[in-house]
Amino acid sequence: MNEFELIHHIKEKHGLSRVGDDCAVLPKDDKLDLVVTADMLVEEIDFRLEWTTAEHLGHKALAVSLSDIAAMGATPKWAMLSIAIPQDLWKKGFLDAFYDGWHKLAAQYNVELVGGDISRSPDKFVIDSIVAGEVPNGEAVLRSTAQPGDAIFITGTLGGAAGGLSALRAGTRQPSANPHEEKLLLRQLRPSPRVHAGESARTLGASAMIDISDGLSSDLAHICSASRVGAIIDSELLPIDPGIASVDIPADRAVDFALHGGEDFELLITVPPKKISGFTERAFTRIGDITPNADVIELRAAGKSLPLIPKGYRHF
Repeated sequence: MNEFELIHHIKEKHGLSRVGDDCAVLPKDDKLDLVVTADMLVEEIDFRLEWTTAEHLGHKALAVSLSDIAAMGATPKWAMLSIAIPQDLWKKGFLDAFYDGWHKLAAQYNVELVGGDISRSPDKFVIDSIVAGEVPNGEAVLRSTAQPGDAIFITGTLGGAAGGLSALRAGTRQPSANPHEEKLLLRQLRPSPRVHAGESARTLGASAMIDISDGLSSDLAHICSASRVGAIIDSELLPIDPGIASVDIPADRAVDFALHGGEDFELLITVPPKKISGFTERAFTRIGDITPNADVIELRAAGKSLPLIPKGYRHF
């Protein structure tokens, strides 16, 4: 089984009703709910130190968790950060720059570091990030509440992080004079969580939401599975990162990056028909529609509709 099947198995076996969204939603007081997320980043699996800097890695360690908070339409408040670090990095003073990068991003969203743990690792650097936020009672945007007839919107552009990863795998370490190449690298190494866009989507009436971390195809499948609906995406409406074309990546591969690449950390949002106008007037892009065909996802291209098989990142 893959990791998602394992999570489903554990949920069913132990009756874990609160598991299944980007964050756990817990009661806080008579006005607010608490949302909490946890993310783990492991060297050589989620990042490579020869590709990034300590400051960029500190930034990304927080960004991936802030993206989960954004996907609930919540406001981040505090965080806990635990690390396991090998002896050689400890001696190099790596952590000063790592925490600088973390705190620079935290300052943008008024996130306070309230605790964590530090341990020694025998080999690889490991990061465990916990972030909590707040949302008005009952207003957290879940994955399980999309309805047939809803429109599908996203924030920003797609495929840029995969384009940056492709460049890193090809040996690029420093950007050339091409500014688009630098932007692609930073989309992979120093992503920007869409916190304010998530808050806006909630207030505008989003029915369901998820962040695009594993890839559009996989994350859309999570919404469809949780909501027991289907979807159709129009390939011509996909806002592909313009930087991809500037670094000579073929058009068909650019579409593949947009559909399956992952780590763009944009938001995928479903919107009821009566709320669509509010999203079209803002910086959101409509890419498709929710259908009643449970778990059937289609890609419309050149007048034809073909099955869209989830191919985003999986650990197992």
